[in-house]
Amino acid sequence: MTRAMNTTQPIINALSFDIEDWFHMVGIDAVGDPKIWPTLESIVERHTEWIVQTVTEADVKATFFVLGWIAERYPQLVRMIAEHGHELGTHSYWHRKVYDLTPQQFHQDTKRSIDMIESAGGRKVLGYRAPSFSITPGTEWAFDELHELGLRYDASLFPTRRGHGGYPCPAQAHLFTATPSGRPLPELPMSVMRIGPFRLPFSGGGYLRLLPQWLIRRGFDQLNGNGIPAVVYLHPRDFDPNSPRVPMPPHRRFTSYVGLRSTKIKLKMLLQRYRFDTCARVLGIDSSRTAQE
Repeated sequence: MTRAMNTTQPIINALSFDIEDWFHMVGIDAVGDPKIWPTLESIVERHTEWIVQTVTEADVKATFFVLGWIAERYPQLVRMIAEHGHELGTHSYWHRKVYDLTPQQFHQDTKRSIDMIESAGGRKVLGYRAPSFSITPGTEWAFDELHELGLRYDASLFPTRRGHGGYPCPAQAHLFTATPSGRPLPELPMSVMRIGPFRLPFSGGGYLRLLPQWLIRRGFDQLNGNGIPAVVYLHPRDFDPNSPRVPMPPHRRFTSYVGLRSTKIKLKMLLQRYRFDTCARVLGIDSSRTAQE
């Protein structure tokens, strides 16, 4: 199903941010209708601006997987990201789970997002990350659609079980070959560390917010010690302790709001301690092209 990629260069980890608003939460009825999104308080601009300022001060480039809905509504935000030299990727348009879509719906959604992001940022979109890592067994057709849309890599697979995703795959960058067409696509899966027989995510979202710094460092050191780049993924809402609350099941409330006051400190610690670059560069892909090329 997969073929490992050659990784002989010094370990440079991948830094990525999924640019969506606090209300783009999968499976929460209170914010599930896109018609109400324009009426809700937005936090995406101020926290994305803080992220860009912070990584710029650290002299680091990152990948920003932008929601097409955000790119259409806040094109100046996408332009600002691009002007600071960061990579632009797509995080879909509507933030819908891949396994809830048909191939045609997926194609249309992803194309619309690419068009909005490239129009706003003026840079070619090369990478895709599925909402909630929702490329799961049975949706391998999505990779062929990414090929058809001209994308060069995917960063959607989560190599252990999670709420809306999970795909059994290597825990390092590899060529994904289990597509219906047989065409391989470079894959940058999310990071997991080994603790005994268990695989523990540690480097993004609620996992990074929940875990103590020493355990996060252990995960980075374990992967880097084995020659594997770690992948950080965070969202603007991960940095907002005062993020708006809506009704949701207790377990989702915990994972959505745990550790919000710790995220800025943890990101700065990682930037000081480890080396980072964009997802495309970690995969050895040139991400310097403009949208017209």
